[in-house]
Amino acid sequence: MADDAKPRVRVPKTASAGEIVTIKSLISHKMESGQRKNADGTLIPRSIINRFTCDLNGVNVIDIAIDPAVSTNPYFEFDARVDASGTFTFTWYDDDGSVYTDTAEITVG
Repeated sequence: MADDAKPRVRVPKTASAGEIVTIKSLISHKMESGQRKNADGTLIPRSIINRFTCDLNGVNVIDIAIDPAVSTNPYFEFDARVDASGTFTFTWYDDDGSVYTDTAEITVG
């Protein structure tokens, strides 16, 4: 598990019913390829974000499979249509089995 992994998201606080909003997400994560060695000469275990999902009120909005060539601190920006108030749940999956989550509320009025 990357101890310094920090997810960040940006979701508008409010929207109109049926409005398409822009969602931004970033996770601070060093991404370790598993090919480098530490000072002792042992391999540093691989730790790469390999999947990102976003759900709104339990309904999937986006599901991205990420290749190992992804850069450090992966950033995603996408649009989502909101019909009702609720909670966006963001999930990042790491090769080492770690899962990082963040949430953001949106109010439809």
